[in-house]
Amino acid sequence: MNDTPDIARSPLTGVARIEAYVKTLPDSPGVYRMLGADGGVLYVGKAKSLKKRVASYAKSGGHTMRIARMIAETAEMIFITCASETEALLLESNLIKRLKPRYNVSYRDDKSFPHILLRQDTDFPQLLKHRGARATKGVYFGPFANAGAVSRTLNTLQRAFLLRSCSDLVFETRSRPCLLFQIKRCAAPCVGRIGAAAYGELVLEAMRFLEGKSRAVQSRLAEEMEAAAAALDFERAAQLRDRLRAMRHVLQTQGVNPSTFAEADLFAIHCEGGDACIQVFFFRAGQNWGNKPYFPRQTADLSPGEILETFIGQFYDERPSPGLILLSDAIPNCALVADALSLRSERKVQIAVPERGEKHDLVAMARTNAREQLARRLAENAAQRELLEGVADLFGLETVRRIEVYDNSHIAGSGAVGAMIVAGPDGFEKGEYRKYNIKTAELTPGDDYAMMREVLCRRFARLMQQDEDVKARRPDLILIDGGPGQLAVASQVFADLGVEGVILAAISKGAERDAGYEHFHLPGKAPFRLDQKSPVLYYLQRLRDEAHRFAIGSHRKKRSAAIGANPLDEIAGVGAGRKRALLQHFGSAKAVSAASLADIEAVTGVSATLARKIYDFFHPGGGA
Repeated sequence: MNDTPDIARSPLTGVARIEAYVKTLPDSPGVYRMLGADGGVLYVGKAKSLKKRVASYAKSGGHTMRIARMIAETAEMIFITCASETEALLLESNLIKRLKPRYNVSYRDDKSFPHILLRQDTDFPQLLKHRGARATKGVYFGPFANAGAVSRTLNTLQRAFLLRSCSDLVFETRSRPCLLFQIKRCAAPCVGRIGAAAYGELVLEAMRFLEGKSRAVQSRLAEEMEAAAAALDFERAAQLRDRLRAMRHVLQTQGVNPSTFAEADLFAIHCEGGDACIQVFFFRAGQNWGNKPYFPRQTADLSPGEILETFIGQFYDERPSPGLILLSDAIPNCALVADALSLRSERKVQIAVPERGEKHDLVAMARTNAREQLARRLAENAAQRELLEGVADLFGLETVRRIEVYDNSHIAGSGAVGAMIVAGPDGFEKGEYRKYNIKTAELTPGDDYAMMREVLCRRFARLMQQDEDVKARRPDLILIDGGPGQLAVASQVFADLGVEGVILAAISKGAERDAGYEHFHLPGKAPFRLDQKSPVLYYLQRLRDEAHRFAIGSHRKKRSAAIGANPLDEIAGVGAGRKRALLQHFGSAKAVSAASLADIEAVTGVSATLARKIYDFFHPGGGA
């Protein structure tokens, strides 16, 4: 793979600029990027022949409105030649997801999918929820559509297999069983209520169950229950009965479970009015592990198959694909996409559009879900647009695409946090939310004005930088939870930074602090109120309340972290292992602080040098 030499910057744009590149391009596979006059990426595409593909853009006519606009805006192009079309497809998907070009089909992919992790790096494996890189040794089961599905499944698995969920530190310091043992959701290996061999059997049963061998596990437990009952061991029989019920509950809550395949991802699309919804269903171990809807953008002039093809390439850019992918519509380059996914996953990947049988029925069900989800979204967007039009009329704006709402939270100045939430045509944009830990050391505790000044300065100082990606997120309206004082602070910040073209407003509660009596404050204008039955008032209240919720939640997390902080974490050289040894030896950090130097040196794994460092940390300037 290599970049082709770029042509020197030219005053030409559009078709004329594209024609200038065609003569120098090779007749080989590759990826091209179209750039606007400001250097922003307009479009990323791949081609079997770069020369032929780029030449097609230079032809007059035959282009959709989207492509015609893209061609007209093109000022520069960048090319990368690849060894094969498969390699070009993989690179294209990676670049689209990373660069988010304006004219490509793309979607918001805010988080990785959660998994269930069965750790195997301890004598008594732990069952827990996992998200992110697979750095821990163990067996990963998933993906699940959302964290809620994982939590529900974990709760039930704990009742079915009694595996521990506590951390190693808690596990190693227990002296008696915890509450989970009392409610029959853990076998309490921490205090020897079950041996390593018997616990290992529970682990194997859990693995077989999560691998799709649930019937075999249930049959064996049913036989053990009957044998226990026959031997008049009714307590044992009751325990096995409860475990069987928990397993059946897992299978029931998974919904539709296939019988003709064990592992697959299913993609179903529905298009309407220029918008599209793709429902993704995950099937693992013969069970339905949930589904998630996606709403890709820039889809109006593309067929369902073309949208699916682009979406799938981005979807599997950073996650492994299963051996089978089921689609509701055929994609143009099915064999090429399958080869690319096989290369990335290092195993054979099959892509199919089922026409009959159970797989076809599942795809039809998923397509119905996509149609209903898109209908709900279109209805919500229509209502959202009406509300934004009302907000625009209220504050004298032509249109409102982005609203930012700010609030602060603290207790007597401690744990001070500023919060920003964002709303727009698609509702609350939670991926854009930001929290600001107040850093100003000389700030008077509880000074809301100073906290608001710091938050706005940090936010808009960055916005005023010459960064096109940041400027693209410029708000139309700033709403501050507060009164004239907070508004005056915000106005001064804007004046100091030279921020223009953004409407500032503050919302304050009435004299009795009752909802519906809010006053709105604008710079240089008298406060005003809206009719209590106004939909716009209700919408602005929701924005204010969401900012308040986010600010309080951020403050509570910060406060909890401070409460749970251990002074041992602040001592250089005291890692997790030595911290565990110290707590096991003394029982608490407070006891460590009161210990003598000789007592600290007696702890296993703590050298004389480290013991002196620990002692000096708790006794600055004092002798042993």
